[in-house]
Amino acid sequence: MRILSGIQPSGKLHLGNFFGAITEHVRLQDEPGAECFYFIADYHALTTLRDAPTLRALCRDVALDYLALGLDPEKAVFYRQSDLQEVHELAWFLASVTGMGLLERAHSYKDKVAKGVRPSVGLFNYPVLMAADILIVKPDFVPVGQDQVQHIEMAQDMAQSFNAAFNCEVLRRPEPLLSATPRVPGTDGEKMSKSYGNTIDIFAEGKALKKSVMGIVTRPIDMGQPLPVEGDSVLALQALFSSEDEMRELEKAYREGSIGYGDAKKSLLAKIDARFAQARERRRELAAKPSYVDDVLREGAERARQVGRVTIEECRAAAGILPSMR
Repeated sequence: MRILSGIQPSGKLHLGNFFGAITEHVRLQDEPGAECFYFIADYHALTTLRDAPTLRALCRDVALDYLALGLDPEKAVFYRQSDLQEVHELAWFLASVTGMGLLERAHSYKDKVAKGVRPSVGLFNYPVLMAADILIVKPDFVPVGQDQVQHIEMAQDMAQSFNAAFNCEVLRRPEPLLSATPRVPGTDGEKMSKSYGNTIDIFAEGKALKKSVMGIVTRPIDMGQPLPVEGDSVLALQALFSSEDEMRELEKAYREGSIGYGDAKKSLLAKIDARFAQARERRRELAAKPSYVDDVLREGAERARQVGRVTIEECRAAAGILPSMR
């Protein structure tokens, strides 16, 4: 069973990334028979990020975060998208057989344009590059949230279009592997997302962490009055860090009015701080050894290339392009 997933280095990783993706990625690397490929999607970030030092720093941050949170480069192939040039050749093969109508239906493109992102050709073509990221290593499954299923469906369509166009069975149809993690609310109650500026960073600590948690939007309710259990962001975030018994006690306190939002937020703050204490220390140790991170990504890229080269040579043969002379 081969698994692939990527993460875009467009900002600090947050609790939504952790519970929606990272925990699943780390778990899957230990599944019997699983062969995991995880990449940092730095080329995708170019559709919105135009600052070279920032992009380089964010790529390193993502690598440090994943390694500190438990990704094991001995168990999973971990690499930068930009180090696997075969992806871009496959993207052209796919673009050659993909209809405009498919790309025009992409929810992500419409949403970003609606939020004011400039509608560049790269943004429009984003699903083609994403499909190439996926199809290059021929995965069986791609872990995604419900909002990303369309991208997998588009990759399926492109794989089928290529195979049909060149009368071959080169590209494997991937299937989505849906995360069981519930929606992670941001500090404003909407889904936690860098795009909305409502995140709580995984490795935030001290005043920065306190500011994020204490800034969670809540309803204006007087002390001693019951707090609503349904739709409460503080309670929903607490559930990600607490046992069932702890949640029963907290919900009871909400209904009785024996706890206010201030104390509920302080309790959440302590939970978050304790959960990531060990990972923070591990991250500091890794940051002091920059050559280690470089070596992990370099070795991961070479392992990914061994798979990607085979896929590209098969695509070339199917399409009538001469074999690479590299």
